[in-house]
Amino acid sequence: MKFTAYVEDGHDLDIRPARAERAWMSKLNKGFAYGCLPMMIANQHGWEICSPVGFTAIWNGGDHPDCLAILPDEPGNHRIVSHFGFGIVTFSFPAVFRTEPGYDLVMQGPPNMPVDGASPLSGTAETDWLLSSIAMHWQITRPNHAVRFRKGDPLVQVFPMRRGELEAFEPEMKRVSDDPEVASYMDEWRTRRRAFQAALQEPGSPEREQRWPGHYRRGQDVTGVKIAPADHRTRQRLALFADRRTKEPAAE
Repeated sequence: MKFTAYVEDGHDLDIRPARAERAWMSKLNKGFAYGCLPMMIANQHGWEICSPVGFTAIWNGGDHPDCLAILPDEPGNHRIVSHFGFGIVTFSFPAVFRTEPGYDLVMQGPPNMPVDGASPLSGTAETDWLLSSIAMHWQITRPNHAVRFRKGDPLVQVFPMRRGELEAFEPEMKRVSDDPEVASYMDEWRTRRRAFQAALQEPGSPEREQRWPGHYRRGQDVTGVKIAPADHRTRQRLALFADRRTKEPAAE
């Protein structure tokens, strides 16, 4: 499966496999949040494109594009502009992405990485035929508040997704009691979870040392029996973008 970024001549693109780490997760109770495997997998779900420059954005609350000031740390055209107004910052990346036939490209803010005073706006494009560069938008949410992005901060996380796959699902709702196996398991899960939470309050208990049950990470049910399939993952290992750009032509 190919996923290609055609970078414009004379430009570069800081793109890499998305990282699992988050500053707030590292600080929270000495990294306790890293025990949440679903969050860790989401953090790594795709490739992140990073800001080429540090900058500050300040919005005065107005609707016009001029109501948003973008103050870069370095001079030059970094393709960071106020184009739509309403406090929306637009990042245009110097690259055209091409996915395999039938695959779209999802563009979103880096998961579980909040920015004080700004919210990412997500998008999906049919990049198996579209030949134009992508853009990412963040909307400033607090007037007269300086929103800060540092050089190298992830601005967008991208990943291919098969077109129409979600529409193939047939969603339905049932009661837990409609399935005796599910009902029995949930009763056992609640009993063991309450016992674990109670043991956390006991100084020197194994549960207090463990801090987290960890069954899901180990692919086990609450009784410790391995039930996860062979492709159960505790991390994602995405490939780096191989640089196969030809040499730029010599200047005349």
